[in-house]
Amino acid sequence: MYFLSGWPKRLLCPLGSPAEAPLHVQSDPQRAFFAVLAPARLSIWYSRPSVLIVTYKESAKSSAQFGSYKQAEWRPDSTMIAVSTANGYILFFHITSTRGDKYLYEPVYPKGSPQMKGTPHFKEEQCAPALNLEMRKILDLQAPIMSLQSVLEDLLVATSDGLLHLIHWEGMTNGRKAINLCTVPFSVDLQSSRVGSFLGFADVHIRDMEYCATLDGFAVVFNDGKVGFITPVSSRFTAEQLHGVWPQDVVDGTCVAVNNKYRLMAFGCASGSVQVYTIDSTTGAMLLSHKLELTAKQYPDIWNKTGAVKLIRWSPDNSVVIVTWEYGGLSLWSVFGAQLICTLGGDFAYRSDGTKKDPLKINSMSWGAEGYHLWVISGFGSQNTEIESDLRSIVKQPSILLFQFIKSVLTVNPCMSNQEQVLLQGEDRLYLNCGEASQTQNTRSSSTHSEHKPGREKSPFADGGLESQGLSTLLGHRHWHVVQISSTYLESNWPIRFSAIDKLGQNIAVVGKFGFAHYSLLTKKWKLFGNITQEQNMIVTGGLAWWNDFMVLACYNINDRQEELRVYLRTSNLDNAFAHVTKTQAETLLLSVFRDMVIVFRADCSICLYSIEKKSDGPNTTAGIQVLQEVSMSRYIPHPFLVVSVTLTSVSTENGITLKMPQQARDAESIMLNLAGQLIMMQRDRSGPQIREKDSNPNQRKLLPFCPPVVLAQSVENVWTTCRANKQKRHLLEALWLSCGGAGMKVWLPLFPRDHRKPHSFLSQRIMLPFHINIYPLAVLFEDALVLGAVNDTLLYDSLYTRNNAREQLEVLFPFCVVERTSQIYLHHILRQLLVRNLGEQALLLAQSCAALPYFPHVLELMLHEVLEEEATSREPIPDPLLPTVAKFITEFPLFLQTVVHCARKTEYALWNYLFAAVGNPKDLFEECLMAQDLDTAASYLIILQNMEVPAVSRQHATLLFNTALEQGKWDLCRHMIRFLKAIGSGESETPPSTPTAQEPSSSGGFEFFRNRSISLSQSAENVLPSKFSLQKTLSMPSGPSGKRWSKDSDCAENMYIDMMLWRHARRLLEDVRLKDLGCFAAQLGFELITWLCKERTRAARVDNFVIALKRLHKDFLWPFPIIPASSISSPFKNGKYRIVGEQLLKSQSADPFLNLEMDIGISNIQRSQSWLSNVGPTHHEIDTASSHGPQMQDAFLSPLSNKGDECSIGSATDLTESSSMVDGDWTMVDENFSTLSLTQSELEHISMELASKGPHKSQVQLRYLLHIFMEAGCLDWCIVIGLILRESSIINQILVIIQSSEVDGEMLQNIKTGLHAVDRWASTDCPGYKPFLNIIKPQLQKLSEVTEEQVQPDAFQPVTMGKTPEQTNPRTEESRGSSSHGGIPQGEVGVNSMVSRKEEDTAQAEEEEPFQDGTYDCSVS
Repeated sequence: MYFLSGWPKRLLCPLGSPAEAPLHVQSDPQRAFFAVLAPARLSIWYSRPSVLIVTYKESAKSSAQFGSYKQAEWRPDSTMIAVSTANGYILFFHITSTRGDKYLYEPVYPKGSPQMKGTPHFKEEQCAPALNLEMRKILDLQAPIMSLQSVLEDLLVATSDGLLHLIHWEGMTNGRKAINLCTVPFSVDLQSSRVGSFLGFADVHIRDMEYCATLDGFAVVFNDGKVGFITPVSSRFTAEQLHGVWPQDVVDGTCVAVNNKYRLMAFGCASGSVQVYTIDSTTGAMLLSHKLELTAKQYPDIWNKTGAVKLIRWSPDNSVVIVTWEYGGLSLWSVFGAQLICTLGGDFAYRSDGTKKDPLKINSMSWGAEGYHLWVISGFGSQNTEIESDLRSIVKQPSILLFQFIKSVLTVNPCMSNQEQVLLQGEDRLYLNCGEASQTQNTRSSSTHSEHKPGREKSPFADGGLESQGLSTLLGHRHWHVVQISSTYLESNWPIRFSAIDKLGQNIAVVGKFGFAHYSLLTKKWKLFGNITQEQNMIVTGGLAWWNDFMVLACYNINDRQEELRVYLRTSNLDNAFAHVTKTQAETLLLSVFRDMVIVFRADCSICLYSIEKKSDGPNTTAGIQVLQEVSMSRYIPHPFLVVSVTLTSVSTENGITLKMPQQARDAESIMLNLAGQLIMMQRDRSGPQIREKDSNPNQRKLLPFCPPVVLAQSVENVWTTCRANKQKRHLLEALWLSCGGAGMKVWLPLFPRDHRKPHSFLSQRIMLPFHINIYPLAVLFEDALVLGAVNDTLLYDSLYTRNNAREQLEVLFPFCVVERTSQIYLHHILRQLLVRNLGEQALLLAQSCAALPYFPHVLELMLHEVLEEEATSREPIPDPLLPTVAKFITEFPLFLQTVVHCARKTEYALWNYLFAAVGNPKDLFEECLMAQDLDTAASYLIILQNMEVPAVSRQHATLLFNTALEQGKWDLCRHMIRFLKAIGSGESETPPSTPTAQEPSSSGGFEFFRNRSISLSQSAENVLPSKFSLQKTLSMPSGPSGKRWSKDSDCAENMYIDMMLWRHARRLLEDVRLKDLGCFAAQLGFELITWLCKERTRAARVDNFVIALKRLHKDFLWPFPIIPASSISSPFKNGKYRIVGEQLLKSQSADPFLNLEMDIGISNIQRSQSWLSNVGPTHHEIDTASSHGPQMQDAFLSPLSNKGDECSIGSATDLTESSSMVDGDWTMVDENFSTLSLTQSELEHISMELASKGPHKSQVQLRYLLHIFMEAGCLDWCIVIGLILRESSIINQILVIIQSSEVDGEMLQNIKTGLHAVDRWASTDCPGYKPFLNIIKPQLQKLSEVTEEQVQPDAFQPVTMGKTPEQTNPRTEESRGSSSHGGIPQGEVGVNSMVSRKEEDTAQAEEEEPFQDGTYDCSVS
């Protein structure tokens, strides 16, 4: 509602003696002037600018006669002030303006500036007028005056001798006798009218009183603490005609303030609480409405220590009340008791170093215009007497403080309650919560700015795509979109009285003293009246509202003295020529728009409904308004001022189901009227004969009359409804939301029968559910089940000043106040209320409709948590516990397991037994998680089991989970599980140890061999510096269990247990030929793969079936099977041309052509391009020469390459199978794409085929990594398989060299030999693409068989090895020449191929350090 903003301002009074310090402030009825009293002077201040106009000083002689000034009261027309003095005198002052056009302060503009010097009312608005004060009359009442009150044309004065004087403003009593209070009868209510007891004791008098116009009586506080309400029974004001009522239970009243709009009387009590009473309209008794009191829960240290209530002041719009106490402090409350601000806690009460500040003492306060300011006379001086003498002058310096407020637009323009935006208005700026959303919404509603209409027209009835716009924009952050109000408009029209925002949150309109202006958030521009006189000629009376692109407002036309209803189009110029004007009979007090109807409440207590429609006549668009229906409410409304808001809704007591026609349900408008906090509903009367529309003209629709009103709720501050419909969320959209101040919120929820069954006659169709939220609601998002609000936050700046020099700086005394956006979920409250009332079916329907909301899991968790906290901690046994019902309800949702475990982990251990007694045994829930493959939730249950069960049970479950996590490759979880199991084993059952994150290089386990060794494959130039290796190793070791720890504690049984599980898993992976998973497993968990492989070389690490292994690797690594080309065309590469291509490719400084090719060729072209192979056949001589240059050109590989990470792995999509061997070579598409590349077609074919024959780059890195590991561990059979899939004879050669140069198990050799023969057979039958490569390595195979035969005499190896290298090329060339006739791949080609691929590989490997990247892995390889 109201929020403090910034620091208070201090107005300095003219310096004088302490006797001239101000002690009382009172604003005039228009709140333009403020009378400030000092003991012997009366000053008049102006509100904007806040300046002193005139001061009247009393002479010393007369001051001694009258005594010091006490209170002031203004005459209703602001021409006189009555001042009471201590010795029982009333002084009447006349205020006269000095002759002529003289002003005290005038704005000065630079020469030639287009300021509106000539505008009417300009002087009054902009300049502080010069006034004179003269004392006209002195009246002596011969007793100290307790209270002054202006009542219509009279002044009511209460004196301490128990008399009430009624004095005319001219200072005469008109012969009327003073009324003695002892003669006024008092009773509990008015029905026992004349038998009231009198105030029987002699010395009773009124201590404080205030007149209430809407109740026509006085709220009074007596000197003995009793309170009451005195009302004249008839129009004459004499003792016989007065009657009083009082409540029995108040005996410590101190002060009173009256709220005219809500008919409330707030009595301050000596206990520090405020009791708010209302008058029962039937009996006339005083009923307690609510109390305003600080709770010990919120303010444990100051509760009950505030002293008596000193002052209470209602704001000008009657929507908030401000309270201050004897010992200082300020608090702000909404009408029905929601606390908004209190300065007794937080930054207001404590300095940044934690010491307590003295609370601000307030001697007097008064609200400024529209409630934007609170004028406060502070009493700093009293408690600071102990400060050093030089500071005393500052302390005693009289000062007036101005607190600044920002308020919600709902306080003044309640028709904004059907919007889903929060709009706050300050004195010169507006705060919106939807500034960022405007752009996103706009693009959604329509693509162009000018053609908004279709999107706008649709929006009120659409099912809410637009309005429930991105939640992120509504909830994303705490900042507001602030719009400065046009200064030109403010200059002559301060203060801003109303503001409104349209449905999409893109346009705002504001209304000041005269006229109005509007602003677009898209163009960031204000539109004002072009003609100033038109602006100054209209006063908006009843608020304003947006309807699509139109502004609808009710105003008073000053020239014609006529009440009007006007509609202006936003897009046209702001001018009456473009407005549609309808004359009305009486002044409009409230206005609201619903769909295409305008509802207006007028000062004669009648409600009028208008239809509004868009008309386009020629170039300009206008809107037409027609009267539909008038309803007189004077029977039900005692005073028009009491109506807080009026709105049309589609809410009715019947659901659409029971109505005969669905059309009627949509038109079932009901009028909702907030009458002084009572929500009254008037529905259409459908009991009469239903006349079917015969005539075709829809404009002449007959409107049904309204039923008599029904009261729906009491103490209502705001009402929210929407006119949108959404089949999925009918509960939320057809509900009525009420905010009831301190009583929280209420929702009037419709209840729907399930699957369109006939509803039970005994079930009501709506239910009113109360619930509490922690914020003050300003808007309701219907579909999103959220309440939006705002909250005051404070920032301390007292550290800017040292303690001794500026003790009294405002920045030290007060924190800086800011307003922040806030929001709250309310769904769990409603679900819970439905479950309490045994409406589980309805709760389920409602919850299922909201299950898609992103915070729905949080809703269930909150509900479970709140019920659990309440029931498990309650002192008495609960007769009908709700927790089992809630638990059963949550099981209906798939999130059940997560919800329970999250709730458990956020509550204390003591409540777990109660929780799991309701939801089920955690062991069963753990097993359910495992069955549902939800491992993370299972891990959470494990923590609960660990606390609730013996270690053996939790270890058993942990083992189960660990195995499952290994199986599924959830590496993070595996690391946690290893830690967890170790912790259980070492007895640290409470907190598993945290793992060290950075390890020394020595902990690198299976990676040891990488550190000082570069990988030596033939033709590979990967000589990366060793230092780089070790650096990467230290940074990127897995953060899980490290090798160091394995080695240290391996004697521990627990580690053996874990190792056994890891070994078992590795064995299973190898048996299933899942090498990729094995690599990930080793890299992620720091598993010492090499040492384990060495142990298992002859057991698990054997290759049982080479063919199956090869197929499985192709599949796992997305590696294409090699293919035989379709035909053998003669080669386009002639004499040495290929060599040039090769050199170009090798020397190119950037890999861009590769990248572009791989990015753009697309899968289909890669598959089509297989036929280039056949072209290479005859040119093996040239190729050989090119490949022989390989070693000399190796430095070209290390050139800096702009590789962009993992872009090159498009090949992974070409999952080529054995069958796809015949492809046609259609290149047209590629030619179009690559007109920019300077490569010939044949070169392109060569490159693309090159790419097609390899798998993704990542797979290549991973395979080479595995190759090194197997090589290191001596698992040569696996090395052979990887060599085959990479199709690099160099690898096979290297393995052969190893076999010949070292002791190798004969069994393994035999295995390799039989395996390769099996592969050869398989290639001949199923995958002929492998034949060329197998033919290339045939000589090696022969060597291998020789080796296996010579196994008996190992000495025979030596000479073979010596003479091996020179003769290696010849057999290979012979071999290839023999095979070239049937399209084989010549060895030289393989050489170049591998060079090119190696070049690519280098570039990628330099950048990309993580070969097994299935999750977020830490292992690196280069």
